[in-house]
Formats: sequence, structure tokens, C-alpha cells
Amino acid sequence: MDNLTHSFAGALLGQMGLKRLTGRAMPTLIIAANIPDIDAVATVLGRESLAIRRGITHGPIALVLLPLVLTGLVLLYNRWRPSEQPVRPGWLLLLAYVGTLSHPALDWLNSYGIRLLEPFSSRWYAGDTLFIIDVWIWAALIGCFIWSRRREKSGGDWQRPAWLGFTAICAYILGNGLITGRAERHTTLQLMEQAVQPTLVVANPVPLRFWERRMLWRTVDEYGGGEYDALTGALTVDTFLRRTNLERPELVLSRRRPDIEAYLFWSRMPVVIERDGRLFLADQRFNSSLTRDQFLVPLNTVQQPHTPPVP
Repeated sequence: MDNLTHSFAGALLGQMGLKRLTGRAMPTLIIAANIPDIDAVATVLGRESLAIRRGITHGPIALVLLPLVLTGLVLLYNRWRPSEQPVRPGWLLLLAYVGTLSHPALDWLNSYGIRLLEPFSSRWYAGDTLFIIDVWIWAALIGCFIWSRRREKSGGDWQRPAWLGFTAICAYILGNGLITGRAERHTTLQLMEQAVQPTLVVANPVPLRFWERRMLWRTVDEYGGGEYDALTGALTVDTFLRRTNLERPELVLSRRRPDIEAYLFWSRMPVVIERDGRLFLADQRFNSSLTRDQFLVPLNTVQQPHTPPVP
């Protein structure tokens, strides 16, 4: 998920009552909710960062060590500028763990993927439940945080709005998970009725319309798509099959490039497509008009052997 979501998730946890446990609780929760994204510095490497992001800093070793480091830094800062509220190191460490663990929990929910077990396993996990930037989550987090803060300033029950927001978000996530599961089951059944044996079916969330899914599926060497609407139950599956083209010599020639190697390591649904007369490596999940340009990698061209003219 985006860092605005992570930040307000940490803030809402504080407003649920956790900030009463110790001084420096709110900044600790907010920073902890974002701290696994320290791997964002890898974006300077361009597409090669795909093999780095959401990996080691989101895995079990980092999730143990990062809260310890953060707690130490907060305690050092507090010695320089003491908090009005007493700082309890034990509670502060617990909140650092709570905030840090909220990060991979949210990241797992979208289709981008996360390597939850790195460095013990490089397998990617993706919940395919929420779009990577979900405005409905934004609305609930920000709205309930502001509501809670206003209640707090007026002397009312300020924890209740935060708990209502947390409950609503959990219900929203659960509902979206059920939509994704239903869409994938129905798509698989419909494909099998058409004598298509899919090796992978993904219900990809779309922006704003949380009740809809862009259906993506593939066989050994072909792929297709479709649309699912949970409100009407309507499912349309493309009958036109496209080749994945992963055997193309242009891709074979490009495989040793660091950016191609990183892309194939990350991509769950790689395909080779043609655009403007040139071949690109793409991913089905991010092949829409909104995201396509960010996830296209040009392939090397294959030089045709020169044939001398016949005298």
C-alpha cells in the first residue's frame, strides 16, 4: 500500500487508545508503520529495484530488528528532548512492533506482491484484495482519525471513532477478499467449461470500483482476461487467446540484462507484447492504460543475418 495509508494506519492505532500507554507513542506508531519501506532507496536503480523492494526489509529478520532500532532511536531522542508524558521503554517497544507488523499485513493485500519470508524464501505473496491505492481506505482512516481528534479536544470519547474506523476497515477488507475469491472460482469454472485449463487465475482489484475485478488468467503459453461485477454477479471472459511470447528470441537475448532479470524475478504474469513496432516485456497485472508505461521494459532486437546480394 501507499505510505499515506501506512501513516494513517499507525495514527489510527494510536487513537484507538495505544498512545495512552507511553510517551512518544504516536510518532513511534507512525514511523514504525512505514519503516519497512526503507528499501525505497533502491528506486534509484530503476526497474532493477523490483528485485529489491518488498523483500528483506519486509521479512522476518527485519520485522524483529527494525522495531528494536526504532525504539532505541526514539529513546535517544527522548533523552535530548524529554516527553511531557513518561516514556516506558517496554510499552514503546511493543508499539514499535505493532506498527511495524501492520506494514506487511497491508502490503500483502494488493496484487503487487511481497516476499514475506525473505531471506529464507524468495517466494512472492499477494492477496489480490485491494487496489494498491484505495481511496475508500483513505476516507475511513483519515475521516475517523479527524473525528477522533475532535472528540479528544472536546473532552468526549475519542477512542470510539477510531475503533469504529478500524472495524469498518476490517469488514471492508474481508468483503473484498470474499469478492476476489468468488471471482476467481467462477472464472476458473467458466474457463474449464470452455475446455481451457488455466494454470493461474487472478482477480485484480481496480481503482474506486471495489466491487469489480479485472480477471486475468493464463495457461502454459497463452493468456486472456475478463471482467467481474460483484453487484450483478456478471462475469465476462475473453474468448480470444493471446500468446505469452515468452519463447521469443528477443527475450532470450535480453535475459542476462539486470533489469530483465529483476523484472522476471518479480513478475507473476510476464508476457511479451508489441507496441509501436517494438517488443516489450510486460506483466498482465499492470498492463492497463493507468499503469502500463511504468511496467514496460524494452527488449533487445534480434539482428537479422546480412545476406550479400546475388551477383
